[in-house]
Amino acid sequence: MTRILVVDDEGNIRRLVASLLEAEGYTPVEAETGEEALRKMAAEEPAAVLLDLALPGSSGLEILGKIADRWPEVPVVMMSGQATLGDAVQATRLGAFQFLEKPLTPEAVLITLKSALELRRQRDLNRALRQELEPGQELVGKSQAMEDIRALVRRVASTDSRVLITGESGTGKELVAVAIHGLSERRRKPFVRINCAAIPRDLIESEMFGHEKGAFTGATAQRRGKFELADGGTLFLDEVGDLSPEAQAKVLRAIEAGEIERVGGSALIPVDVRIVAATNHDLETEVREGRFREDLFFRLHVMPIRIPPLRERKEDIPLLVAHYFDRFRARHALRPPTLTDPALNTMLAYEWPGNVRELGNAVERLMILYPDQAIDASEVSSVLPRIRLTGPLPPRDGGSLSELLENYERGLIQATLEAAGGNIAEAARRLSTDRPNLYRRMKRLGIERERDDSAEA
Repeated sequence: MTRILVVDDEGNIRRLVASLLEAEGYTPVEAETGEEALRKMAAEEPAAVLLDLALPGSSGLEILGKIADRWPEVPVVMMSGQATLGDAVQATRLGAFQFLEKPLTPEAVLITLKSALELRRQRDLNRALRQELEPGQELVGKSQAMEDIRALVRRVASTDSRVLITGESGTGKELVAVAIHGLSERRRKPFVRINCAAIPRDLIESEMFGHEKGAFTGATAQRRGKFELADGGTLFLDEVGDLSPEAQAKVLRAIEAGEIERVGGSALIPVDVRIVAATNHDLETEVREGRFREDLFFRLHVMPIRIPPLRERKEDIPLLVAHYFDRFRARHALRPPTLTDPALNTMLAYEWPGNVRELGNAVERLMILYPDQAIDASEVSSVLPRIRLTGPLPPRDGGSLSELLENYERGLIQATLEAAGGNIAEAARRLSTDRPNLYRRMKRLGIERERDDSAEA
């Protein structure tokens, strides 16, 4: 269960807040002083902290500063019945998530805590992504193309300009976005990602801008959107080419005005975010054909970065294979196989339509199937797609026309999904259809969805 630390010298307030949290399924942990709170945090880190401003001994602001230094990922909500504007400003500078005025109301506590935990989730994701960016691993490869990208990332990161990252599915666009954030002045603030292709169109505005209680059916509480959660940091708009026209207009307004309006609300909320967007679409063509707003394109296309497909930098494949072997050795506690020259040549000869993501999947299969073995070309071929998309599938003997067509369709969809690394949005694009139609066909043909598009880079 989610642990929440409640720090207040007034025992009745601690007990009331703890009871409220426990009723909502949280695990409350109580502390009477700041020093006691620090000891309990050192013993087991909570997901969030509710911290009173006026404490005996070290003040709430002093404890806030220590928490921010030692546990920067933990959001802290300050509570006070006598805070001044100066206190609020100082708390914000020290990293407080929000101020709650006493007397506390259950609704205010729960809404604020929910938003704080969403920020914590984003921070944890950010930390996990940064682990992919340890020195020498951030953008693996020594090809000239990768050297140029690393140099451009360093140059762009030092500015606050908007960036548009383009490239095929699986090339590593999200890693580039995280690298830009990690090298920027905003690196201590949130990196918040939203996959524009994975969210239903009728929910995209709520996800981006938040909503007020009662704004629509099911909106039982106020919710902060991704723009607010990313305030001070970086907002990564993944698959931005899939935004609906209505959402494009709202994003454009937020970028231009530096403020957003929650769904169902009327207050304008200022936000300070750096926008980094990514897409596997050709947005210039989308603009010419009227599917993407020209004014939004120019707002995003300040600094373009193109990530080349793996087939354009095959000299990086040996380094990438070694990188993935190191990663999967720790994940699966297995010794990696040894690639013979024919095995490596097979990898170099393959076109990798799913790019680095497909390569990673293939390497993981090799690690699981052939641990601590010398593998040849046949083993590598066994983990690559058997059905190639370079021509029609051969007809099968026997069966009715409908059965043959169904088999052909099933094989084509499975091969396309394999080539797209399991990304259904990308597979739909390659098959020149939309995702709902592809979902229906997959269901009819008994093809399981192996992974969620929201995890794609």
